[in-house]
Amino acid sequence: MNPTETPVPVMIDGASIATYVLEPERPPVGDVVLCHGTPWSAQVWAEVARHLSAGHRVFLWDMPGYGRSTKDPAVPVDLPAQVARFAALLSHWGLDTPHVVAHDIGGAVALGAHLLHGAEYAGLFLWDVVTLDPWGSPFFRLVADHPDVFSALPAALHGALVKEYVAGAARHQLSTARVDALARPWLGETGQPAFYRQIAALSPEHTRPVVERLGHVRCPVGIGWGTRDPWLPVDQAFELRALLPGTPPVTELADVGHLAPVEAPSAVSSALDEWFRAVAGS
Repeated sequence: MNPTETPVPVMIDGASIATYVLEPERPPVGDVVLCHGTPWSAQVWAEVARHLSAGHRVFLWDMPGYGRSTKDPAVPVDLPAQVARFAALLSHWGLDTPHVVAHDIGGAVALGAHLLHGAEYAGLFLWDVVTLDPWGSPFFRLVADHPDVFSALPAALHGALVKEYVAGAARHQLSTARVDALARPWLGETGQPAFYRQIAALSPEHTRPVVERLGHVRCPVGIGWGTRDPWLPVDQAFELRALLPGTPPVTELADVGHLAPVEAPSAVSSALDEWFRAVAGS
């Protein structure tokens, strides 16, 4: 996929969801679904998705409130709503047991669909996921407490703030073009209030029911983390592993921040290739 690719809209529970499907040139060896987090969109997976689509059917979506999906203020963007939509979207796609790869709050969404809504996966790989307390940067928590104040910022100031926030997730400097692409959905009359609305809607109380059930995960799990993640310390990868069945492998990417799929797409792709082979072998 690329920033100009036209998404296919899918209606789930009254919300228009932007979706993308990448088909391999040869018969696929399996299906992979990629889930993004906040404040991102499917675009964070662009390079990894292209790599995986050489052998798999790859499915991506922008959660309502994000990317090119609806930003209608009447559409809920809290975690329980996203979890239910993801389970319904898998059914819409006709995917019984895909591999699911999730980043940031997308990890909580994927885990929630599995543990709370009965979605079944061939495997689940979690990259720098928002699940365990505490989560949310200081800026995230400040905005959550004062969304109306921030949504009233002058457009130019808001744009600078969003771009700085996006860039701050990475360990190393992202290109201007990359930052602009990731920030673009949050600009303008629709994007600006949507940015603060989705932050205000997310709460650790919504991840706790998922954490309480982590021991009941029914599929192989892999975990990946940037060792220099400024938002979620790498220690959380090992805390998460301790709560999951078995001993899931942990892939640490040295000197990488929170945005591993963007900062180190080749390393992420290689880790996923290796994990898919291991799951198939088991």
